[in-house]
Amino acid sequence: MSNVKLLNVIRAPRVSEKTARIQEINQYVFEVAKEATKGDIKSAVESLFNVKVESVNVLNVKGKSKTFRFRAGRRGDWRKAYVRLAEGQTIDVTAKA
Repeated sequence: MSNVKLLNVIRAPRVSEKTARIQEINQYVFEVAKEATKGDIKSAVESLFNVKVESVNVLNVKGKSKTFRFRAGRRGDWRKAYVRLAEGQTIDVTAKA
């Protein structure tokens, strides 16, 4: 997989209280491209972070309906991936590139 394709698959790490808790059990959360498959995500994480991925779970997040100045609008849908690493492996998601 080319380097450009790898960077298009994984958009950004998701950082929240929930993701901080599941990092204790070697699981990390990333925002990924809508068309990315589990295999694409696994190979992208393994090559970008030099780690061994055990499993990948993917889910689609529906965008919220919002109003702004009396106009109805909708945030976009996006995709989230839960990546479980092998024992002893870690990723520093707070590091700047």
